[in-house]
Amino acid sequence: MNKGLPIGLAVALAVAAMTAHSADGANRRYQAPRLADGTPDLQGVWTNQTATPMERAVELGTRRAFTDAEAAAISKAAIAAVEADAQPSDPDKKIEAAASLPPVGNYNLFWTDRGMSVAQIDGEYRTSMIIEPLNGRVPPLTEAARKRMDATKIGRSNDGPEGRALGERCLLSFGYSSGPPMLPVMYNSYYQIVQSPGYVMILVEMVHDARIIRIDDEHVPGSVRKWMGDSVGRWEGDTLVVQTRNFRQEQSFRGSSEQAVITERFTRVADDKIVYRFTVDDPATFTERITGELPFVPADGNIYEYACHEGNYALPGILSGAREEEKAAAAK
Repeated sequence: MNKGLPIGLAVALAVAAMTAHSADGANRRYQAPRLADGTPDLQGVWTNQTATPMERAVELGTRRAFTDAEAAAISKAAIAAVEADAQPSDPDKKIEAAASLPPVGNYNLFWTDRGMSVAQIDGEYRTSMIIEPLNGRVPPLTEAARKRMDATKIGRSNDGPEGRALGERCLLSFGYSSGPPMLPVMYNSYYQIVQSPGYVMILVEMVHDARIIRIDDEHVPGSVRKWMGDSVGRWEGDTLVVQTRNFRQEQSFRGSSEQAVITERFTRVADDKIVYRFTVDDPATFTERITGELPFVPADGNIYEYACHEGNYALPGILSGAREEEKAAAAK
């Protein structure tokens, strides 16, 4: 969506996000706009990009919030990093010997669109998206999960296309952008929400994912496994609560199993903010539940097609390189 956002505009957006008077915790009297059927209006194009990491730095322990000054300093450093990355490549730079370089060259990062402001929820500048466990980190895996992950090659195998990561195959977005849970990546962290009686659709710009949430419905049988799982929603006051289950084996969150249940809560707390809360419940994988929060803010623009297809050059290149490595190993 926002390819090559001008630095001046990016800075203005970051500053606005830091200073906007949409602190949801301080505005409890806010009434979300309604649709014709009386449900809160969540529609529009939103972004969840942020400088707040998913996991909290270990040295911060259970500290959930930064001070205003710390948050401003983090935003300033993030803006400076983006400005540095966006500088034009030096046309006079000498080409070093191929042996001293990575396999490919590089160029500036004008095309990225990273978050430059710290996530603010309930008046707090959050140190991490994860708020439970209290240390803000993904809990340890169970012994069964470690054995399961050691046994699978999904996302790590060069044997064939089915063993590669879903993003490489253009089946789902990179990272955890498509969700659930829906988390930002380094660019294209944009979502369009469309509501109609009985349904909510979330279109994810990264790759091409469209998740259909059925309202007040039953989950399909457990034998039916879908990309992005089977999502059923209900309204609890002004909050859209979505429970998703029946994930495919190939799609997981930090190694989660097919038995994972992910619950999301979408609450519009201001004209310019939706608080997005997610809980990952998977006793087969994690020793504790995982709960996180982050804000979605309006994006002034449209969702565009992300031109990714499984026949692109990257996947044949990865696999042909693997075959060459096998030949070299066999020759030895």
